[in-house]
Amino acid sequence: MRHNKKINHLGRQAGHRKALMANLASSLLMHKRINTTLAKAKALRMYVEPLITKSKEDTTHSRRTVFSYLKDKEATAELFRTIAPKIADRPGGYCRILKTGFRLGDAAEMCFIELVDFDAAYTSDAAPKAAAAPKTRRSRSGAKKAAAPAAEAVAADAPDTAAEAAPAKKAAAKKPAAAKKPAAAKKPAAKKADEAAAE
Repeated sequence: MRHNKKINHLGRQAGHRKALMANLASSLLMHKRINTTLAKAKALRMYVEPLITKSKEDTTHSRRTVFSYLKDKEATAELFRTIAPKIADRPGGYCRILKTGFRLGDAAEMCFIELVDFDAAYTSDAAPKAAAAPKTRRSRSGAKKAAAPAAEAVAADAPDTAAEAAPAKKAAAKKPAAAKKPAAAKKPAAKKADEAAAE
């Protein structure tokens, strides 16, 4: 029986595990979303949510307590300055875990862990793009019907354009020949200059 075995040791000894949790928690608080394995994310959620709850009360004692867990001055400041006011009215459940599949190398189950109130930072960029180009559903038969009159109009204009295209082709064929003549004319001039320089 596995009574009183709530903590996942993550295959690490105590010092290594505490350092790992402190680093993961600091990264989560600074970046608001991180990518990690599912086991680490579940352990991190148990580690960081009490710290976020403690940040609701901004006192020197609570700041020192949180700092003793995080061991990162910038992450502690970020927690108390920006995160705590945003989650002030939320009664727990500050983190969300989103499974993303399996890692290629060892097939470990991967996931995102993010702060719930800060997911707008990732979805706000996608929202304007969707609003800029509204999609409409159209049937394929409607597209064929619209293309048929256009094809008939192009076919009706085709004899006129073919007649206009023929003289244009003849003129295009003459232009390269005309372009060659000045190049040929330049060569004798260059030869004359070389001969004059040689004398």
